[in-house]
Amino acid sequence: MIGKQMNDMSPIAETTATMSVGIDGMTCASCVRHIERALSAIPGVTAVNVNLALEKAEVETKKGQVSTTQITQAIVEAGYTPREQTTVLAIGGMSCAACVSRLEKVLAKVSGVVSASVNLANETATIRFLGSDIANNLIAAVEGAGFEARVKTQDDDGTAALPSDRKEKIHLIAGIILSLPLVAPMAAMAVGEHWMLPGWIQFALATPVQFWLGARFYRGGWKALRAGIGNMDLLVALGTSAAYALSAATLLGMHSGHDAHLYFESSAVVITLVLLGKYLEARTKRKTADAVRALLDLRPETARVRRGSEEIEIPASNIVLGDLLVIRPGERVAVDAILREGSSEFDESMLTGESLPVYRQPGEKIIGGSLNGSGFIAAEASAIGADTTLAKIVKLVESAQSSKAPVQKLVDQIAAVFVPVVVIIAAVTFITWYWFTGDITQALLPAVAVLIIACPCALGLATPTAIIAGTGAAARAGILIKDAETLERTTAVKAVALDKTGTLTLGKPQLVALSVTEGERSDVLATIASLQSGSEHPLARAAVSAAENENLTIAKAENVKAEPGRGVTGIVNGTAFAIGNERLMEELGLSIDAIRSEAKQEAAKGRSVSYLAETGANAGLLAMMSFADQPRPSARNAISRLHAMGIAAVMITGDNHDSAATIAHELGLDEVEADVLPEDKARIVTELKAKYGLVAMVGDGINDAPALATADLGIAMGSGTDVAIATAGITLMRSDPNGVADAINIASRTRNKIRQNLFWAFIYNIAGIPLAAFGLLNPVFAGAAMALSSVCVVTNALMLRRWKPVKGEQS
Repeated sequence: MIGKQMNDMSPIAETTATMSVGIDGMTCASCVRHIERALSAIPGVTAVNVNLALEKAEVETKKGQVSTTQITQAIVEAGYTPREQTTVLAIGGMSCAACVSRLEKVLAKVSGVVSASVNLANETATIRFLGSDIANNLIAAVEGAGFEARVKTQDDDGTAALPSDRKEKIHLIAGIILSLPLVAPMAAMAVGEHWMLPGWIQFALATPVQFWLGARFYRGGWKALRAGIGNMDLLVALGTSAAYALSAATLLGMHSGHDAHLYFESSAVVITLVLLGKYLEARTKRKTADAVRALLDLRPETARVRRGSEEIEIPASNIVLGDLLVIRPGERVAVDAILREGSSEFDESMLTGESLPVYRQPGEKIIGGSLNGSGFIAAEASAIGADTTLAKIVKLVESAQSSKAPVQKLVDQIAAVFVPVVVIIAAVTFITWYWFTGDITQALLPAVAVLIIACPCALGLATPTAIIAGTGAAARAGILIKDAETLERTTAVKAVALDKTGTLTLGKPQLVALSVTEGERSDVLATIASLQSGSEHPLARAAVSAAENENLTIAKAENVKAEPGRGVTGIVNGTAFAIGNERLMEELGLSIDAIRSEAKQEAAKGRSVSYLAETGANAGLLAMMSFADQPRPSARNAISRLHAMGIAAVMITGDNHDSAATIAHELGLDEVEADVLPEDKARIVTELKAKYGLVAMVGDGINDAPALATADLGIAMGSGTDVAIATAGITLMRSDPNGVADAINIASRTRNKIRQNLFWAFIYNIAGIPLAAFGLLNPVFAGAAMALSSVCVVTNALMLRRWKPVKGEQS
């Protein structure tokens, strides 16, 4: 009875599919009902179950009738956020761009997949999906399409999917040894000697090349045929098999091995040349992964921690937050940590591109992966695993290298139809030649040459190898580029908007003048420091530092309230005070006329001016503070480089106009937007976009995040907040504005490499296929050209590894 019920149910199981979708933003039962109604309204949805506690929806649909996009759109339109996840698969068995196109279509059909992007250069697939982990389903889909797949691990440097060098080298050497005797008669003819190897010896040499060394092409071609696509393997298998079969048939019909010309050398040499190309291609591909591999090598396998009164050595993966790491001179820091004992210089060049060591003392952060200099130190682990700076850098670099430039989509569409078109051209070539000559041999050779020379491999490698090389070179210089789309957008920037404090200036202001209008100077300074002691604003830290240097007592302020873009208010020792700019004073109804002249003089020197006032019953101005923050040594050079690129430079700051104008004049900026509130920065960026075109915004603070998101391109200084970095498309690990020009420069060079690669890949096929079809290209030379085309494309991209940033300030 049970078996009968299962049999009755099986047709239902075959015609329905269930998708699990995580949903953010639900707060109550009414949210559940709202989402269930929205999803049930989709044609083809048969059942919906939304769970508030688990924050997910189980959606049952008629198989093949409802897409992931429809479900996602319904959730978004209902006012909620579908929870997306990302996984990366290492793919084995791809041979050309046609494989990429096929795999992306296969992965896109897996239930729950939002998007799939396959990269031929680093042999990975990046999949965004909804719901629970679907890695097994993805792997099954890839294997069903005739390829190999596994989940890419954190320690994978991107080369695991490539064939082993040893095996490739053995196959290549074997191919050369077996093929050389076959081409020896051709070499002899060049010097006037005419002799041929006996046919059966040619057969004996060519057969292992064809069916042992060439077995990979048969396997790959067969898998492609089963999947309904064509690829490079299929072209090589068809072309070499035709030459081999013709020669074998001729040999069987001959009384002597010298009666007719055989073409065993064509099939064998073509396979050997393709193996040579594959070997060189694999080696150059490994070089493109150098950036990720170098970063992964920075992580030490073990660490020494102090627990209780003893020091023990443990695997770095076993470190927990709060562990006290003991780091000796010359050792690498295992994870991000806060220095607690000792001081030392640290080499962070592999992480930030900073060539000189940086000095760290107790209380300061040290980055995991940096190299300790001469100090014996102890540091408290502050971030581990995926939360470390190094892990985030590796993730950003891998994400950029796995992403696709917009132009690649067009290339993939061409590659999808490339092989079938080539097969048709080869067939037409054969028929045409046979029609006019009646000679099957004379008809077959041009057709074989067409199949051999036409390879979509170079097309598939042209863009991703350039992106991998370009983003890798940028990463070594401390420039982290989010993805290929960001890279392409960077080349079109017409104006750069820069925040002042921390971006164009050092971000370490000092209190250089304090003019008191009422009360004792020491009391006023103590009040200022008390009110600012809880703030991380650079001016607040400068005021607190000045009070500490004078050993003043800093009281605890109460009811402290930040006034964004204006200042701060609060109560110190029972009295209400306000610290801020002229705008805040005006809003409080307080006059600064008594000190306005002196304030203008300070602002004219490029200094930031703030005021202290008592509020309440005895409201009145108490003092004026003047802060000096030095421009970064490289700022003027950075602005000059932007101008040389034809890019306008605009400063956006909350400082008063006089102070901002002085700094702008000193640095050579084109335009200044001063007295700007944080909430107005995004509006200013929008106005700049209308005026200049594509605008990049550079900032380092949480107040810059909205402007970074509004800009066409957000560039965050690595010294800034996580919010700013998360919002930006490019992160500069060094606090050097030269990095902005460097980022634009490497993006432009990478774009040029992509254009060069695509040009040569297309020209190669446009010129080569007609030459082969007209019988002007021997299959052997066609094989050599095909093998070298991919190598040339990858080698051209690898030239980006020579790129170096401009030496700016050493911070």
